[in-house]
Amino acid sequence: MNRSEKQDLVNYLSTFLTENKWTLMNEVLEKRTNALTIVLENIFQSQNASAAIRSCDGFGIQEVHIIENSNSYKLNPNVTMGSAKWLDIKQYNEYSENTTIALTELKRNGYEIVATTPDPLAPSIFDFEVKGKVALLFGTELTGLSEEAFALADQKVRIPMMGFTESFNISVCTALCLSIMREKIEKSGIEYLMDEEEKLDIKLEWIKRTLKRYDQLLIAYNSQKKK
Repeated sequence: MNRSEKQDLVNYLSTFLTENKWTLMNEVLEKRTNALTIVLENIFQSQNASAAIRSCDGFGIQEVHIIENSNSYKLNPNVTMGSAKWLDIKQYNEYSENTTIALTELKRNGYEIVATTPDPLAPSIFDFEVKGKVALLFGTELTGLSEEAFALADQKVRIPMMGFTESFNISVCTALCLSIMREKIEKSGIEYLMDEEEKLDIKLEWIKRTLKRYDQLLIAYNSQKKK
């Protein structure tokens, strides 16, 4: 479909949503960004992956990348509270080199890969300078990121710790980093919001995920177009 056809379909399908739902979709979409994303490597606790997903939605992040090496990606619906429905989640689980595939693809799409680490010698995330799109990389709960992930990362950052504990857990770390980086991106001067074509595609996908009768409505719409 071209842009005009997509817009026509969105206009038709949106009439089957409540006014409040359609208004909220548009308001949320105006703040969505793909200039910032997260990559979760081999997370095994479902509550941590789920909390990270919820944080992404809360901070207006549209894409999430999940690397599944030895651990499978699982969500806890009691934690996500439906937030996964509004995100584009890409999983990498078909090959032995999933980490390389995921990070190489992100680099090819213009992302700077920023690995999070508790290493006290790593630069503070507060000192990080945003120059373009950023992919924040988080590792598994017990051992952190793999050597492969660190080797492919463009930079490392840490959250400064002021107590006896070495680091926060993954879910807290994700939320803190997203909060800090979202503010940095907004102040950086780069184009970080969705363009009209991206917003149209997302609207169509959100409507599809919301309307239980989507397939039937699409058939009815196509029938009307043929008349």
